[in-house]
Amino acid sequence: MTVVPDEHLMTLICDSCGDTTTGAACVLPDAEVVWTLVAEHGWSGSPFATGPHRCPRCSFLGPGVEGGPAGRAAAPSGGVLGVDHLDDVAVVTAAGDLDADTADELRAALRQAVDVGGHVVVDLGRVHLIDAGGLGLLVRAHRDARDRGAVLCLVAPSRFIRTVLHTMRLDGVFPIFGSIPEAVRRLATAGTDDAGVPGQSRRRPPPVAVGDAVSH
Repeated sequence: MTVVPDEHLMTLICDSCGDTTTGAACVLPDAEVVWTLVAEHGWSGSPFATGPHRCPRCSFLGPGVEGGPAGRAAAPSGGVLGVDHLDDVAVVTAAGDLDADTADELRAALRQAVDVGGHVVVDLGRVHLIDAGGLGLLVRAHRDARDRGAVLCLVAPSRFIRTVLHTMRLDGVFPIFGSIPEAVRRLATAGTDDAGVPGQSRRRPPPVAVGDAVSH
C-alpha cells in the first residue's frame, strides 16, 4: 500500500526513494483509485492505491537508474495505432498510455476521424492510463462530432478509465461498447438519434471542465 489514508488526508509514498507528499483525500466511487491525487502532485505510476508510485524526481530518472524504480519494467509506451473506416464509422485505435507525450498524436487522429463527418469509435482496449489532457481531447472531439450531428463513443475502457469518467461526471457523455463490431453495428443503425445509442440521453449533460474536475 503506497497511499496511506489519514482522516481527510492521503499520503503518497514513492516506491523508489521513499519520499512522501500529502494531499486532501478525494471522495471517489472506488476508494482504491487515487488517480487525482497522483496527477495533482506530478507523480507517476499506478492509478490505484496499491502502487507502484514514483515522485517527480524518480519519474524523471526512469527505471533502472539510481533513485529510480530499478528492476521495474517501464510503463508501456502510448500512442495511436491508426484511424480506420468501417461502414462509414471512423475507428481510432489507441495503445498504451494517453498522456502529454502522446497528446499531439491523439489530437491529430481524433481530428482526422471527426473531419470525415461520420460517427467516431475510440478503441481504448489497449490503453492503461489516461491523463486529464487526454480526457480533454476526447471531450473536445465529442463536442466537435456532436456539432456535426455525429456520435463519438468509447470501446472497452478499463475499470480505471470508467472510474475516472464517473468521478469527473463524464460517464453519461460517451456511449460505451464492449467491442468495435458492436459499436460499428449500433452506430450504423442509430443515425443521429441519441436515443438509439447506449449511454446517450435526449437531455444533454452540462459541459464539464476537465482541468477543473481534476484539480478538486
